[in-house]
Amino acid sequence: MAERLDQPRQPGLRLRPHYDPEAFGRLSERIARFLGTARFLVYMTVFVGVWVVWNAFAPEPWRFDPYPFIFLTLMLSLQASYAAPLILLAQNRQADRDRVQSELDRAAAERAQADLEYLAREMAALRMAVGEVATRDYIHSELQRLQEDLQEPGTPAGQAGNDR
Repeated sequence: MAERLDQPRQPGLRLRPHYDPEAFGRLSERIARFLGTARFLVYMTVFVGVWVVWNAFAPEPWRFDPYPFIFLTLMLSLQASYAAPLILLAQNRQADRDRVQSELDRAAAERAQADLEYLAREMAALRMAVGEVATRDYIHSELQRLQEDLQEPGTPAGQAGNDR
């Protein structure tokens, strides 16, 4: 029977294990964050110190990794082989977050720049409009001049005012 495209697939046998990449990424970030702390360095130093002291000074039958400490070297190599990819994965995820944040910041800066340019144009238009408007001092001085012209006895306006 042909598969129908309008219906979801039935879950079948998978050859590869399924995992949630986001959950794995969060886990790798937590591990990487821990690996970069002084606490991890102290824990690792204590672990290696106890390992060396135990295998150097414990009774012979209790020692499990004699002097060249080959098993310790293997354990540290294994830890490093897992730590490096986890740290790289965490760095890649952080770079992706930084890229998204940078794009958001750039867009916000562009909006702010456009707003500033708009406000600058509006302020220039207001200054031009205010330059054409008569100010209180100008009107006051014009009224005073007109009043003086009316009060002068030799002017026709002054005579007209006296005729009343």
